[in-house]
Amino acid sequence: MQRLDQLQQWLESRFPGRRIELTPASADASFRRYFRAHIKGEPETRIVMDAPPDKEDTGPFIHVSELFGQAGAQVPHVLDRNIEAGFLLLTDLGDTTYLSALNAETAHALYADALGSLVCIQRASTPDALPEYSREKLLTEMQLFPAWYLSTHKQIELNETERKLLDKTFDKILEVNLAEPKVFVHRDFHSRNLMVTSHGAGVLDFQDAVYGPMSYDLVSLFKDAYIDWDEAFVLDMLARYWETARQIGLPVREDFADFHRDFEWMGVQRHLKVLGIFARLYHRDGKDGYLADMPRVMNYLRKACERYGELKPILRLIDRSDPIETSVGYTF
Repeated sequence: MQRLDQLQQWLESRFPGRRIELTPASADASFRRYFRAHIKGEPETRIVMDAPPDKEDTGPFIHVSELFGQAGAQVPHVLDRNIEAGFLLLTDLGDTTYLSALNAETAHALYADALGSLVCIQRASTPDALPEYSREKLLTEMQLFPAWYLSTHKQIELNETERKLLDKTFDKILEVNLAEPKVFVHRDFHSRNLMVTSHGAGVLDFQDAVYGPMSYDLVSLFKDAYIDWDEAFVLDMLARYWETARQIGLPVREDFADFHRDFEWMGVQRHLKVLGIFARLYHRDGKDGYLADMPRVMNYLRKACERYGELKPILRLIDRSDPIETSVGYTF
């Protein structure tokens, strides 16, 4: 309540004499909160970010907003700021998420808009504008899987042999990930962070953007933790992206099979991370809303590990942590 009072006072100082009504807009897995501000006399609503400065840094959000906005992506623009207090006033991209709007009829058009935004972001890529998605960072993310998903969530402790084998498998995954062409990476380019607007896809929650593997955001988009599609549809959309990327000069693989393998192995890295994060959100932070999405993420991980022999050590672990029930019968 103290933060909310401070936020209200800051807005009243920016819009003196105006009635300001705040309603919750959204919250995420961090300490950030978002409110929709209805300001008397203003034709459009605004979004206010509350990012406690002792827990969140608004600097990266401001930087990436400018970077992606200049690239041509539709992102919230920073209209006003109070860095010391951790408050930002932003343009409002509406309240219709991709997750709420996606269905069999809308999917092609919505994903085409999303890929258009992604291509704009990727075309603007330069090596020094964002932090590197380094080997250390990618590996730390994968280590969340044994630490939080296997050990804490499933109560499975690895012996020394299993641990060494898993580490070797992580090394193989990283070898493939780090050999990819590099571009700007949003890191959470999925249906909860994309908005349906009259001007195409709105892009949110980009403050953790990095410079890294080209297929990462495609994995976030098409191996989404919150909605899934038939593999035929995903392959079709990936092929469309691949063709467009080649035509406009993005550093995409020459062979689609190589590009698709990159996509699959990047997915393994991301899904190991996501399972660990979802487990941590539940056990450490008391947020159980992500538990329902774990089976979908595990299914992505299992399918990829079934396809590639080098990933069998991970497959054996998930067979142990999440066994698939099988039944044997006879049909006459």
